[in-house]
Amino acid sequence: MSQNVLRIEGELTIFRATELKPVILATPAVDEIELSGVTELDSAGVQLLMMAKRAAVAQQRDLTLSGHSAAVIEVFELLNVAGYFGDHLVMDSRTKNSRS
Repeated sequence: MSQNVLRIEGELTIFRATELKPVILATPAVDEIELSGVTELDSAGVQLLMMAKRAAVAQQRDLTLSGHSAAVIEVFELLNVAGYFGDHLVMDSRTKNSRS
């Protein structure tokens, strides 16, 4: 089974949400969204990722977020949304930081 990976580079903000929405919701469906190249994330970007997750759940398929950049981790922690995505990378980094 091949993986359909979407790599997002640069800003994941309101200015790109309109451009990225049809790509994220395209057929065949995206299985993984790779976020290591994200330099900025705002609430519109988070909403877009949440919409992608809701669509995956509705279609009874998995969607994985991977390679979280520092910008993504910072916003996920600020908004406390890592659990929504089942996002172990972010939740694990938060646990490690709280032990330091």
